[in-house]
Amino acid sequence: MNADGGVLARIGARAEERVAHGKRERPVAALRDEPLYARRPGSLAQALNGASPRVIAEVKFASPSEGVLRPGASPGAAAEVAAAYAGAGAAAISILTEPQFFGGDASFLAAARARLPDVCLLMKDFLIDAYQCDVARACGADAVLLIAALLGPRLPELAEAARERRLSALVEVHDEVEAEAALSAGAEVLGVNSRDLRTLKTDLGVARRLAPLARRAPAAVAESGLRARAELDELTALGYKGFLIGTAFMKSPRPGAALADLLK
Repeated sequence: MNADGGVLARIGARAEERVAHGKRERPVAALRDEPLYARRPGSLAQALNGASPRVIAEVKFASPSEGVLRPGASPGAAAEVAAAYAGAGAAAISILTEPQFFGGDASFLAAARARLPDVCLLMKDFLIDAYQCDVARACGADAVLLIAALLGPRLPELAEAARERRLSALVEVHDEVEAEAALSAGAEVLGVNSRDLRTLKTDLGVARRLAPLARRAPAAVAESGLRARAELDELTALGYKGFLIGTAFMKSPRPGAALADLLK
């Protein structure tokens, strides 16, 4: 793991503990026996094709930077928000499954899949082991998040693990070095996160600066700090096909309506 301090390092350490526990409680053989594992995942890149802006709307009940965003986190609540996003025109839906820092759970993703059998779902977690790709398949995910800053030199290994399981990967980067590494690893969907996961500070200048590199990927997604349609239109002109937005929606009393307003 390449996280060198701050929040990302703490989240990564907890992910290692969760993976070790998961391997004991639900080994890979058990995961592959789950009914949803047999489902053929869809393509995140294909979900991002179409008229812009294409929004990946996020189900996220809490975050390290904001605390509780929406009370009542549960599988049912996650499925309800996901259904509202789908009805409002989300291109794909991201489900936070990290429990300690983001109030998520893998059951939230499985519940959303049961409610939405055909919508592209991204398992938003902190992957540090191929085992988590099997968890994603068992929960009905189409895609997983790979964070370059967390994985470092292991990024190609985890990208290949996702491909072997027919999962799309949103490869998240924060600077030029990480973007080059992601492109070298064959990233089909490159996510440029304007939030520094070590300090939690957000700067949309990151997405602007990395746009030339992002355009080299088949699909590029801008992440974090996005609230206004003008921001989406500006970044679309720079070559971004998709936008991952969660906090602004989850703070709204009606997340689906907030997405619909943004897409008008």
